[in-house]
Amino acid sequence: MSDTLQNLQPRTDNLKVPRQSYSQSTTPTLNKFRNAAESGEFLITAEVCPPKGGNPAHMVEMAQTLKGRVHAVNITDGSRAVLRMSPLAASVILLQHGIEPICQMACRDRNKIALQADLMGAHALGIRNILALTGDPIKAGDHPDAKSVFDLESVRLLKLIAKLNGGVDANDKPLTDGVTDLFVGAAVDPQLKSWSGLQSRFERKLEAGAQFFQSQLISDFERLEKFMDQIAVASNKPILAGIFLLKSAKNAQFINKYVPGVNIPQAVIDRLAAAPDPLQEGVKIAAEQVQIAQQLCQGVHMMAVKREDLIPKVLDLAGVLPVKGY
Repeated sequence: MSDTLQNLQPRTDNLKVPRQSYSQSTTPTLNKFRNAAESGEFLITAEVCPPKGGNPAHMVEMAQTLKGRVHAVNITDGSRAVLRMSPLAASVILLQHGIEPICQMACRDRNKIALQADLMGAHALGIRNILALTGDPIKAGDHPDAKSVFDLESVRLLKLIAKLNGGVDANDKPLTDGVTDLFVGAAVDPQLKSWSGLQSRFERKLEAGAQFFQSQLISDFERLEKFMDQIAVASNKPILAGIFLLKSAKNAQFINKYVPGVNIPQAVIDRLAAAPDPLQEGVKIAAEQVQIAQQLCQGVHMMAVKREDLIPKVLDLAGVLPVKGY
């Protein structure tokens, strides 16, 4: 209803209508991931893609295979600018199945009004974990003629969430119906070519309020170690190394060609090519990488596109025990 139409409505100033409290959301509120992060546990998260369509059955099936093995499940937000179900809706569906989500929120498709609206809605629906992202460029996806928004980028989105958690909106006006309580993280790419750029970006995200970091796919663990020792060491925030399940030599070559900043070593590609069962070899490689990451940082972020059901096997091979209480 427009403001003009609202002004034509009967005045109700004198009506004493009791204001009802809303103490519980319609779905369970989970914050075990935050508790684990703040207590220093080794964190395990995994990424699941929302469906392209209205049936979430496959997404739920994949997420359920991760129960008891991860602290939370990331729901992507139009990753690679490819059309998928709303991450907000998909996160609620996971909550309804007792799975704690990390709802990714990208700036590409929303202005600051829509971002704030979705963030307040996330809180009301029981979603507490947010990953603040800038978003992939439109031209990379399946709707290259769509219009980008980018009213904000990830650092300003982090600052916006800090404001909402503090009880004000982007214009510093009070939130009259309650503050949000969102545990917000950010992405980091330790393999960024510019070391000074990596440090600057990381520090800006810290200052903006990032409480945890999930990395892009890690292929150079010496670079990750350098990042942890020289940049992240003083942050006292959890860093989760991105571990990607390579399914074949062809899959690794595709990633090298199309994923910026990633260079799968030739030795790994050769190992996959020589294996009688490349997928199972990929599982072994991922498990070895998890073991390396355990010595360097506070967690791993598992990515196994369309084969999330293999993540428990990777963790078993790496010697990672089931997550208690999940």
